[in-house]
Amino acid sequence: MTPADLEYLGKFLKERSGLVLVGDKTYLIESRLMPIARRHNIASLSALIAKMRGNAALESEIVEAMTTNETFFFRDKVPFELFSDHMMPLLKTARAAQRRVRIWCAACSTGQEPYSLAMILEEQAAKYPGFNFEIYATDLSSEVLNKAKAGRFSQFEVQRGLPVQMLVKYFEQVGDQWEISPKIRQKVQFRPINLLRDFGPLGSFDIIFCRNVLIYFDEKTKTDILNRMSSAVAADGFLVLGAAETVVGLCDRFKAVPEKRGLYVRSSPTEGALPLRLVSGLR
Repeated sequence: MTPADLEYLGKFLKERSGLVLVGDKTYLIESRLMPIARRHNIASLSALIAKMRGNAALESEIVEAMTTNETFFFRDKVPFELFSDHMMPLLKTARAAQRRVRIWCAACSTGQEPYSLAMILEEQAAKYPGFNFEIYATDLSSEVLNKAKAGRFSQFEVQRGLPVQMLVKYFEQVGDQWEISPKIRQKVQFRPINLLRDFGPLGSFDIIFCRNVLIYFDEKTKTDILNRMSSAVAADGFLVLGAAETVVGLCDRFKAVPEKRGLYVRSSPTEGALPLRLVSGLR
C-alpha cells in the first residue's frame, strides 16, 4: 500500500467513523482488510483501496472491518461494580416515582456489555420491584449488531469474563456455541448509530456507557461527542468511560466522581438532580 493509499484511507475512515490512524498501523490495516481483499478476489491492498472509491458496499465493509473492537463480558469489573453498587441504588431513590431507568451502551460491538448489564439487573430484580429498565445498545457496524441481536457466542467468548454460574443460568448450548436466554436478550434494544452523527432521537438517559471508544478519535471529535452526550444524559445521570479515557481538557460539562474510576456526573446539575447528600455519598 502506497503512502497515497494510506493517506486516502486515513481521511476516509476519519470522515466516516471518526477513527484516527496514528503511528504505524500497517499490521492492523493488513489484518483487517486483507480478508476483504481475498473475499473479493482482489490481489493487493492498493487495488482494494482503488476499487473502494465510490463503491458504497465495499466502503461499508472496510469501515466495519476497521472499527470492530474487542469486547468481552464484564470487561474491567470496576464499571459493573459501580453500576450495581452505586449508580443503581442512587437512581432507585431518584426514580422512585416514575420507576423507569434508561441505559445506553454506545459502541456496544457484539453485545457483551449490554448483556452483562441485563444479567446484573435480572440478578438484582428483587431490589427494584415495579421498575422498568430500558437498555439501548448501539454501534456503527451492522455486522456486529446482527451478531449481538442473535445472542450467540463461541466457547472462547463465554470464557472471557463470564462467571460460570451465569453461563449455566442464562445460556443454552447450541452446537458449538452458547445462546443467551430470551429473557436476557429481550432486555436489550440494538440500533445502528454513528457517534459522529446526531444521536438526539435516542432521547435522554440515566446512564451512558461509552467505554474504550473515545481513544480512537482526535481531540476535536472527542469534545464534540462528549458535549452532545452531556445533553443526552439526565441532569442527575452518569457517564461511564474506559479506564484510559477522561473528560479532562476536552469537556467541562462533566466532572469525575472522586475515587470512582471512569465515573462522571454533570458539572452543573439542574432541577431534578440527585440531592447533594446523595451525590456526596459516592465518595
